[in-house]
Amino acid sequence: MARVAILIRSDEIGVLKGEITGDKSPKTAEKIIEALPIEARGQTWGEEIYFRIPVRVGPENPQEVVEKGDLAYWPPGNAFCIFFGKTPASRGDEIRPASPVNVFGKVVGDLSSLGKFSSGSKIRIEKA
Repeated sequence: MARVAILIRSDEIGVLKGEITGDKSPKTAEKIIEALPIEARGQTWGEEIYFRIPVRVGPENPQEVVEKGDLAYWPPGNAFCIFFGKTPASRGDEIRPASPVNVFGKVVGDLSSLGKFSSGSKIRIEKA
């Protein structure tokens, strides 16, 4: 699967670059690319931004712990997730989703602006 560059836009965070790789979850990545552009109102859970998207995929190589900057799909909530630090489920320094997620990409570059995002704000994901 080819890598697809994306832009993550929000009034609070500005524009961040990301990449959908599909290395770990190719079916999930394909479905998300087909659904772009996506616009939603995001929520925060610790240092995670998530929002419901019009994609339905089951678990695909699900991960219980993710890395800073990972883009993932949370099957129980049909949600796009952006991880930039600890969540309420984290133990120690790990980054732990509420339940296992399908990792399909990564934010490229500085993640510091993600902490400015507040629940209920609009977020848009589009091809670069």
